Amino acid sequence: EHYPPDAVKSLRSFSLAEAAYFLGVTSSNIKKLHLEGKGPTPATSASGRRSYTAEQMLELRQYLDRHGRADYKKYVPHRRGGEELQVIAVVNFKGGSGKTTTAAHLAQHLALTGHRVLAIDLDPQASLSALHGIQPELDRNPSLYEALRYDGSKKPISEVVRRTNFPGLDIIPANLELQEYEYETPLAASDKSSAEGRMFFTRITDALKEVDHDYDVVVIDCPPQLGYLTLTALAASTAVLITIHPQMLDVMSMSQFLLMLGGVLQSISGAGADVRLKWFRYLVTRYEPTDGPQAQMVGFMQSLFPKQMLKSPMVKSTAISDAGITNQTLYEVERAQFTRATYDRALEALNAVNEEIAALVHQAWGRR
Repeated sequence: EHYPPDAVKSLRSFSLAEAAYFLGVTSSNIKKLHLEGKGPTPATSASGRRSYTAEQMLELRQYLDRHGRADYKKYVPHRRGGEELQVIAVVNFKGGSGKTTTAAHLAQHLALTGHRVLAIDLDPQASLSALHGIQPELDRNPSLYEALRYDGSKKPISEVVRRTNFPGLDIIPANLELQEYEYETPLAASDKSSAEGRMFFTRITDALKEVDHDYDVVVIDCPPQLGYLTLTALAASTAVLITIHPQMLDVMSMSQFLLMLGGVLQSISGAGADVRLKWFRYLVTRYEPTDGPQAQMVGFMQSLFPKQMLKSPMVKSTAISDAGITNQTLYEVERAQFTRATYDRALEALNAVNEEIAALVHQAWGRR
């Protein structure tokens, strides 16, 4: 009843302070533009509070970019000449590490800060799709499998892309049919008369070439296993983000994952894959700073991987889990729905993580 099959997900308006944050300017700067009649007209409450829709923020970004100082930063951060499409694979060997939550918030933050983003749900469980209002058990949406399959029904990737409720963010949803790729790939690889199966790891790379100029960043939510889907995604990636819960069993599991991953990447690189990783980072998720053993484990990981750990961990928060009950992210829910301190603490941690990743993307492009 809450999610009828024909429902279309909407997006709330953003406060003046939120708009200023995503645009990278001060609130007084935006307020001044409004008073001068420049840019879009925000909604104003009875108490005088201004709010902007995501579309208006995009319009305001373009206005600032056109009328900003020539020697100042650009407000529209799209790729420029010679800058490569950045493909970020979010991976973990086991479930429950916050992988999908991380991928969803990262893709939305990049879109809200002006990037053109394509999110790919590669997990047959389709949690990322559900967070964006697509229900695989009700909606008959094609998945990336349609662009990866080995038979004559293969489609261009542009035919499986869908818009989301976030301007600048498109998604390729998932469904159970993705699992077919895991069964078909070894059969195709054993067919000596065809090179398609032997070069399976290039299929996402090749599919993305069709939409290369439409996006700045691709965020792939990989399944929690090192199967053919994950390997094909890693071969297409320019960056890998490994989510890790700071507990001993999870760290041991990650160690096994990395050993397997290193061996497999060497094998597919030797078979002709162009492994183009610019960076990889560990992101500590569901972190509780007051938990002594967790804090010890984070310190242990930071001493082992000082250059590979993101400086900002993602804290465990009831705000994120409560938002997830209604298939929403923290960027979608209203602050008033939560205890202010709880919401602000979660949002501060989330923004810090996403800012750090966005900086790595820009660094890969050669920008400061």
